[in-house]
Amino acid sequence: MTSILAAAPALPLHSAGKYVAGAYIVFLALVLIYVAIMATRLSRSERDLAELERDLDARDEQRRSEEQREAEPVG
Repeated sequence: MTSILAAAPALPLHSAGKYVAGAYIVFLALVLIYVAIMATRLSRSERDLAELERDLDARDEQRRSEEQREAEPVG
């Protein structure tokens, strides 16, 4: 096995550089796409959470006003 690897010629450095640079560019693009997707998901989650908090506050406010109406004496 070692003799096969030793006999296999490596790419010369002057021609391998473009492949290495291409690999780094592809890797960087994938990382940037991943970060963009995660930022979009985070933004959507924060927006949904804010909406849920508003709904909860509105429900609590409605519940308080109903309790106040029940506690007020009639007449």
